[in-house]
Parts: sequence; C-alpha cells; structure tokens
Amino acid sequence: MPVYLWEGTTRKGEIKKGELEAADDRIARSQLRRQGIRPTSVKKKPKDLLESIPFFRQKVKEKEIVIFARQFATMINAGLPIVQCMDLMRSEERNKTFGKIISTMKDDIEGGLSLSDALKKHPAVFDNLFVSLVAAGEAGGILDVILNRLSAYMEKAMKLKSKVKGAMTYPISVLVISIAVVTLLLYKVVPVFETMFASMGSALPAPTQLLIDASRFVQNYILFIIGFFIAAVVIFRRFYRTETGRLLVDRTILRAPIFGTLFRKVAVARFARTLSTMVSSGVPILDGIEIVSKTAGNKVVENALMKARKSISEGKAIAEPLLESGVFPTMVVQMIAVGENTGSLDAMLAKIADFYDDEVDTTVEALTSLLEPVMMVFLGGIVGSMIVALYLPIFSMAGAIG
Repeated sequence: MPVYLWEGTTRKGEIKKGELEAADDRIARSQLRRQGIRPTSVKKKPKDLLESIPFFRQKVKEKEIVIFARQFATMINAGLPIVQCMDLMRSEERNKTFGKIISTMKDDIEGGLSLSDALKKHPAVFDNLFVSLVAAGEAGGILDVILNRLSAYMEKAMKLKSKVKGAMTYPISVLVISIAVVTLLLYKVVPVFETMFASMGSALPAPTQLLIDASRFVQNYILFIIGFFIAAVVIFRRFYRTETGRLLVDRTILRAPIFGTLFRKVAVARFARTLSTMVSSGVPILDGIEIVSKTAGNKVVENALMKARKSISEGKAIAEPLLESGVFPTMVVQMIAVGENTGSLDAMLAKIADFYDDEVDTTVEALTSLLEPVMMVFLGGIVGSMIVALYLPIFSMAGAIG
C-alpha cells in the first residue's frame, strides 16, 4: 500500500504534518478528515531506490525486536486492539525495514490472519521460538505475559552473546594485528636490510637468510597469498553450511582446549533458558525441545536434543536421554530430573540457566586474564625474533671488526 506525505491544520488552527498509508490520495484525505485534520497537501511519498537493494536495506536488530515485544505487551495489557497496537508501533518505528514489516503484519491481521501467522511470514526477523510462544500466548489468552517473557529472554540471550563476543574479540584482534605487522615487516622493512646485506658480500646467518627468503616470497606472491586466504574463507563457509561440515566444526569447537569449555557452558545456558521460557509459557515439551534444538547454535547439541526428543516421545523421562547424549553435564541432568519429578521443570531450568550464566562470566574473566599475557608474549616473540634475525649480521660484522 502506498505511503502519502500530508500537511494540514487542526480545528484549533495548528499546522500538522506526517505520513500515512492509503490506497489512493482520496482515501488518505478522508482518513485525515476523520481525525479532525483539514488536509492542505497530500503527496505520494517517493520510493527510495536504495531500499530495493538488499545490501543497502536497513537490518532489524535484536534490540529493536526486544523493544517491539515490550511495547506490544504494554499496549495489550492496557486493552488496546492488536491492529491499533501495530499502527502505533509502525508510526513510532525509526527503522524503515522494520516499519514496513509491522505495516505488512497489520494488513495481514486486518485480512483475518492471527498474530502468530502474520509473524511467521517474516522468518528473518521472528524465529520459530518467537512465533511458537506468541501462538501459545494467543491460545491461552496471555499474550501480554508471553511477550514480556520473550523480551526478558531475548535480553538475557543478548547479554550471553555479548559475553562470548567479548571473550573472542581480544585474541582475534591480537592475531589480526600480528599478521598485519609481520606482513608489513616482510614487505617493506626486510627488503631495506636485504639491500644493505648484499653490499657486505658475506654469508648471512641461517635465521636472517630464512627471513629474507620469506620476504621475497611475500613480495613475489602477495596477490596469490591474499587470494588464497579469501578462497580459504569462502571454502570454509560453504563447507560449514553442509551437514557434515557443520557437525565436524561444531564438534571441534566443543573439544577445543581453551574455548571448548566456554562454548559448552554457553550451549547449556542457552538450552536451559530457552526451554524454561517455552515450558513456562505452556508449549508442549516435544515441540519445545524441537524448537530449542534449532536455536541451539551448535550441531552437536542439536543432534543430542533431537535424539532426546525421540526417546521422550517413546515414553522415557527427559533426563535419561540427555544423560546418554554425553553433551550435558551430570549436574544439569540431575537437576532436570528433580524438576521433572517435582513438577517444577521450568523453575529448575531457569536456575540452571542462571547458574551457567554466572559460570560463563567466570570463564570469560579467567580466559581474558590468561590470554592477555599469552597473546602479548606471542606478538612480542614474533616481532622480536624478526628484529633479532635482522640484526644478527650487523652483530657479526661488529664482532669481526672488533
């Protein structure tokens, strides 16, 4: 539906302007008059050509979805109809892409679709977890409660993701800086020393000769090296998209000596938090585990949960197949068993999630404390070794003169 830019005056003579959606300018003027505004100008809003290109299209961030859920819950709790809630949120939304999505959902709901069905048409913004919980809220008549739970869950998930990013940022940054420094030394600095050594006319020490050979290789094949790294990244990404590739990489990540423990704790925290939210919202346990498996973020954990789901559908308790998977710690499985036996599975899962959130905090702090000196020694060792190799012939020449 086209958008119109309008300008008009109220009954009190105040000048107002804004934009609204309408089938044509005649209907737009009619809508303004019903709102008590006498339109003086109604023009069709020109289309932004850049918005038709996916690269330039504004992305919808998790934080914006959280705000959407919280505002929606407040309006529903206040007794406003869903269509009016959508209209208000669309008018306040600054993200053009998200605003169009809200507008489309509003039209779908006016056309007879339920809210969950309207959300389902936008999987890039609203995942299966969001849609399933909204459907449960609609069925139970507690949509505002569900939306509040969703926003709280998403906020905690964002914090967890931020912690992991924080733990990974430092070593990746140091590694990138190391590669850049070494490349710069080999490409620009070493050739200057090579010219000076050539005038000496004597044999160079083995470390210096090795460094000069590496410098020549970088200078002669710099484009090939860059192309190789780009090709390696592209091949890895395509390999990771395959079933076998993702399983192999995710299994390696969980078994990694330093970061494996961190990622395992993150996976457990995410599983417990998500399943707790779904169980407390009235989603059936089998449906909940299926959705949780798809949002696990790790193929090994996803496979373990799907195997557990199959065992549960055959009549087994939840804890038993989770223990057999070997992915989840014994303490987690025991707490789930207690929660299942006492009828407080959602509360127990929430406690597990809180505990592992704290564990992630502790692990991140420990890793940061450990990695800072290790990475500094690593970077200093590489640069220092190169400098020593460059000055070895000068030291030899000074000794010979002495």
